[in-house]
Amino acid sequence: MIYKPFKDISLSRLGMGNMRLPTIGEGRSAAVDRAQAQKIIDYAISHGINYFDTAYVYHGGDSEKFLGEALKKYPRSSYYIATKYMAMGNPDYKAVFEEQLKRLDTDYIDFYLLHGMFDMSIDTYLNGGCIDYFMEQKTAGRIKYFGFSSHASVEALERVAAFREWDFAQIQLNYLDWIAATAKSQYEILTKHNIPIMVMEPVRGGRLASLSPEADSLLKKAQPEWSVASWAFRWIMRLPNVQVILSGMSNMEQITDNVATFDDGKMLTDAQEKQLMDACELFRSSISVPCTACRYCCDTCPQGLDIPKLMEAYNSFKLNGPMSLGALYALPAGKKPADCIACGVCSEHCPQNIVIPDIMAQLTEAMKNMPKY
Repeated sequence: MIYKPFKDISLSRLGMGNMRLPTIGEGRSAAVDRAQAQKIIDYAISHGINYFDTAYVYHGGDSEKFLGEALKKYPRSSYYIATKYMAMGNPDYKAVFEEQLKRLDTDYIDFYLLHGMFDMSIDTYLNGGCIDYFMEQKTAGRIKYFGFSSHASVEALERVAAFREWDFAQIQLNYLDWIAATAKSQYEILTKHNIPIMVMEPVRGGRLASLSPEADSLLKKAQPEWSVASWAFRWIMRLPNVQVILSGMSNMEQITDNVATFDDGKMLTDAQEKQLMDACELFRSSISVPCTACRYCCDTCPQGLDIPKLMEAYNSFKLNGPMSLGALYALPAGKKPADCIACGVCSEHCPQNIVIPDIMAQLTEAMKNMPKY
C-alpha cells in the first residue's frame, strides 16, 4: 500500500468506502451482511488501508454500526474513521454526533464532514450553528479534522471553500467528470484554497469499471494486466492535491484488484493518459446520441415535445444511470417521453439521422423501471 502524509499523520492512498457494503436484502436501508463485510474490512486492514469512510445515513445507519463492530478488534490508533453529518437526515446535529460516537463505539472521530453540500442546502450548514458546534468538538479532541463533502455547483463550492479554513474536502472526481462535467473546476477551486481533497466516486459508482467493448479493448491492449477500473485510480493519482481515493468495495474481487493497484502505485504516464482519453471518447460516442439541438425536429412534432431537451436527458441517463431521470418527472403533462406517438416525422427532419421515436421509447421504459426508494 502506498501512503501520503496528511498534516502530522500518514494516510493510505486507497480508502475504504462503506456505502456499498454487501447486504442482506434489497434497498438502501438493507442490513449489512456482516460476515461478508467483515472479510472485506479484515482484508483492507491486513493490506494497509487505514482510512474508513462512512456516514450517518449509509445503509440506513447500519454502516456506522457495522464499522464500529468490525474495527473494534484492531488498535484504535491503527486506523482513521471518517463520518458525516447530513442536515436533511436529522437536523439535530448535537444528537446526531453523540449517536455516531455510540454507533462507532469510539471516543472521537478522526475526519468529520458536513455531508452533501448541495446549492439548496449550503445556507443550512453555513448559517445553522452546526459549524460552531463541531469546532467546539474539535477543540475538545472529539473531532480531529473537520471538512465537508460537496455535490454543489462550481459557484456554490467557491462560496463554501472561501467561508472558513477547512482541513479537507470530499468531491466526486474521475476522468469522465473531468472532461464531461465540472470536476476539473472543482479540483482547481479547492487547490486554490489549499484544501486537500478526498475523492469519492473515482470509478463513478462502477460505471468506469467497464466502458464499451471497443474502449475496454483499447485499454486492455495497452496494459493487459490492468483492470479497466484501475485506469481510473491511476489517473487520479496524477493529481497532486488528492489525498485519499475512496472506493466503495462490495466484494472481495473489487478489494483485491484495488489493493493490487495501490500496492504498485503506478500512476499513468502522459502517453497512458492519452490512451485513456481516447478510450473515454470511444465510450462516450458509443452511448450518446449526436443531437446538436438544431430543433428542426421540434417544428414538426405534433405533440410539441422539447426533443433536444429529452435527447440531453437520454445522454445523461446513459452516462449516469436511472437516477438522472428525475427532472423528466417534473415536465408538464403531455410533454414527457411517453407522450411521443412515434409518428417518425421528427426523424425525417433530423440532420444527424437519429431515430428519435426509439430514443423516446427507451426513456419511457427507463422511467417505468426507475428504482423507488
